[in-house]
Amino acid sequence: MDRNADAMPELDVHDRAILALLQRDGRMPNAQLAESVGLSPSACLRRVQRLEHDGVISRYVALLEPARIGRATTVFVEVTLDSQREEALAAFEKAAAACSDVLECHLMAGDFDYLLRVAPNGPQGYERLHKQELSRLPHVVRIRSSFALRTVVRRTDYAV
Repeated sequence: MDRNADAMPELDVHDRAILALLQRDGRMPNAQLAESVGLSPSACLRRVQRLEHDGVISRYVALLEPARIGRATTVFVEVTLDSQREEALAAFEKAAAACSDVLECHLMAGDFDYLLRVAPNGPQGYERLHKQELSRLPHVVRIRSSFALRTVVRRTDYAV
């Protein structure tokens, strides 16, 4: 059977438990993971490998504390382009992806075209980013920035 790459794989109770635990601690040893979800280590490892192969688990990362690396400032940037033609969108997206200060870039429906989340090194860092990078991105006609005063909720784990 040919599987559709975009199809959502069937996740049973064990898969969901594995995903919940790995989202909290991606370095959890397989033996501990297996014990926590009630499987043998070999069965648990096979499930994790299947979840990786199916693209449910896309990668493993270390989450950093922004303040400890001088990136405590969070700015949400609304970007409006001069055109919504496919070529303009593609050019903007490619350039935004190359900007290392852009943590997230979302194509939006509504009053602006893209919403970016950036983490500059304070207000001066954002001024540099705005002048030297964001305003020079292809097809940009308007940038509107909102500085977050405080992060209330910050999650990386999805409810599964």
